Amino acid sequence: MRVALFVTCVNDAVYPSTGIATVRLLERLGVEVDFPRAQTCCGQPQFNTGYRTQAEPLVQRTARAFAGYEYIVTPSGSCAAMVRDHYPAFGESALGPRTYELTEFVVDVLGVTDVGAWFPYTVTYHPSCHGLRNLRLGDRPRRLLQAVRGLELRELPGAEECCGFGGTFAVKNAEVSLAMGRDKIRNAADTGAAVLCGADNSCLMHLGGIIRRQDAPLRPLHIAEILGATEEHPYAQEP
Repeated sequence: MRVALFVTCVNDAVYPSTGIATVRLLERLGVEVDFPRAQTCCGQPQFNTGYRTQAEPLVQRTARAFAGYEYIVTPSGSCAAMVRDHYPAFGESALGPRTYELTEFVVDVLGVTDVGAWFPYTVTYHPSCHGLRNLRLGDRPRRLLQAVRGLELRELPGAEECCGFGGTFAVKNAEVSLAMGRDKIRNAADTGAAVLCGADNSCLMHLGGIIRRQDAPLRPLHIAEILGATEEHPYAQEP
């Protein structure tokens, strides 16, 4: 099977290790991964802020970059939701049905929950809003985490509450955003887990900033980096 990796802006610019882990995971599962170099921003920041005219050329560019691929896989629920839910408004409806968030691709398309990962740490999982409400990922990420050898998964109180990021919401409503993020970090820290896991690095970036300022005993980490780790190639940094 051959797929195209839609790595997203945040991962490309700030969290390249997530893209690398995604490729490592998919190749370990027997998938051939292409990286269309013409890809860039999907237009979500512009669209969500009301700048539809500025979003349109980015939507069209993304559609051209991934034309011809049966499967497009992205380690970002928010970008997957942008393509599925909003691209049809720009006349680009063909891409949505072929675009999968990483965990749903692994579980639904590959039919795998045990990916052969090894991560000997305590983890709590935060489901981001787009994955939870738009894509309806449900328990797919948790099922994958529960199958990781050595990993102890601890339930996150108030897991379905927003972390407060919301893209430009965090800029326009900084005080509210910060209060929501602090609530999420407090709940995560109360679990005693070493790692706060999520499937969207945009949310983890917001929460990671609060963690650093509070010096909280947590490490934010994308689920791809957990699923990509094995005993032969363990996660490089101690949480």
